[in-house]
Amino acid sequence: MAIQRRRKTKNSSNHLYWELNFLHIKVMEAPYTRLCSKKKILTVNGQFPGPALHVHHGDTIYVTVHNKGRYNITIHWHGVKLTRYPWSDGPEYITQCPIQPGGKFKQKIIFSTEEGTLWWHAHSDWSRATVHGPIIVYPKINGTGYPFSKPHVEVPIILGEWWKRDVMDVLQEAVITGGDPAVSDAFTINGQPGDLYPCSKSETIKLNVDQGNSYLLRIVNAAVNTILFFSVAKHNLTVVGIDGSYAKPLTSGYITIAPGQTIDAVLHANQDPNHYYMAARAFTSSPSVPFGNTTTTAIVQYNGNYTLSSSPSLPQLPYYNDTDAAYSFLSSLRSLADEDHPVRVPSNITTRVVSTLSINALPCHRNRSCEGPNGTILAASMNNITFVNPSIDILEAYYKHIHGVYGADFPSFPPLVFNFTAEYLPLILEVSKTGTEVKILPFNSAVEIIFQGTNVVAGIDHPMHLHGYSFYIVGWGYGNFDKDKDPQNYNLIDPPFRNTVTVPRNGWTTIRFEATNPGVWFMHCHFDRHLVWGMETVFIVQDGTEARLLPPPPDMPPC
Repeated sequence: MAIQRRRKTKNSSNHLYWELNFLHIKVMEAPYTRLCSKKKILTVNGQFPGPALHVHHGDTIYVTVHNKGRYNITIHWHGVKLTRYPWSDGPEYITQCPIQPGGKFKQKIIFSTEEGTLWWHAHSDWSRATVHGPIIVYPKINGTGYPFSKPHVEVPIILGEWWKRDVMDVLQEAVITGGDPAVSDAFTINGQPGDLYPCSKSETIKLNVDQGNSYLLRIVNAAVNTILFFSVAKHNLTVVGIDGSYAKPLTSGYITIAPGQTIDAVLHANQDPNHYYMAARAFTSSPSVPFGNTTTTAIVQYNGNYTLSSSPSLPQLPYYNDTDAAYSFLSSLRSLADEDHPVRVPSNITTRVVSTLSINALPCHRNRSCEGPNGTILAASMNNITFVNPSIDILEAYYKHIHGVYGADFPSFPPLVFNFTAEYLPLILEVSKTGTEVKILPFNSAVEIIFQGTNVVAGIDHPMHLHGYSFYIVGWGYGNFDKDKDPQNYNLIDPPFRNTVTVPRNGWTTIRFEATNPGVWFMHCHFDRHLVWGMETVFIVQDGTEARLLPPPPDMPPC
């Protein structure tokens, strides 16, 4: 999906054609065989994972999405700020109504400060399980270049999940029963499970390397519901970028990466010539939440003549529930914070939001088996509000002043205050309220959000993603946030700059950003089961005198 300038061409093999900065993609079904069985999956241009989008810092491109599938679809450009133009952001019923089968929508994608690896994915139901691909944002042409030694080769590494069943059936079953959705049958690297799974050996991804060369791995966690550990046997990885921004180099034997997050890491081919596994497997902190306990692999194989070992070496990945390992890595990340990449952490906070993140239980309705606690259905909430999608998108309602679509009463503080992380909590806390409540942010306000995990029903980590912004992760910890003690340990010098933050199980995380991008911007957990259950809200950033929301395009999809 590379953007070609001043050139027009057509490739009938993958249905991709472009002119200047105009790109057309087709969402379509295609047959794929994995784990000894064949099924049709939803793809972009017949590819899984989807094609890579290559752009430069500051580019603006146009992508026309043609829906040739059976389901409604939207496409989200994850981590792209889309300055003053949320019309192309993609989440269904938040910034647009979905593209219906047979329809199309031309999206204007405005790149600004982003550099590094981001990604695009579907943002409707569970379509993103197979509809996703990387975005590679290079430095400006004739700009300063990478702030690290240029690698010899750059390689996208897309981590995902695979179900033998149709993912829409998996989702629908969970909706009907009100329980946890079935876990995936395999994890994947670039669409392939790897040779530890049945019927997968011949298709295992292989990365050929030359001894002495460096390889920039552009790693995306496109998994639907799983935080992952990733490593390469007997090799270290040097992290140089996170979520489309540069980071201080961090050398580690493994990485922790949550759904929605991206990491740029340099692999130095400095070991004896041989074959080595790269591998990924789940991290989960909750023993009560089902997860896939398998391992996906690809093979790093050195070029040249040498005697091959009987089988590749497996990396020593942290154990599935090694919380210390997961957060030791995450808490070691830092912004680059040099002269060309300054850090501007808001200090005089004008808007502070404290939000609890909870798994909840809602009353059961007829015609459902109700597999949640005590005959309920599972739900999720922020500040005890389980978000309900409206019938038209919130952006249109805001722009056209349509009343009755949403409320503006998302609380700035938890309406229920209790020992959030206690082992046993009263059953009355399990029930949340349902609604479509948003938070209004004045333009140019300095915003601080404190996410507080809770142990209601089941405590677990939450990867929280904010559309339209990146933010500084200034602090985190286990247990209940202490408003007097914990801010004393905030990192205001070089905190990591991300668009998705992992909130630890029964812990808290604080982020900060300046609300300088007017529009309607989604905030949600990037576990899709929690998104379906309602762990989300919307920030509406008001216009300022120097920056105002741009008008919509003429072809917004109708509801």
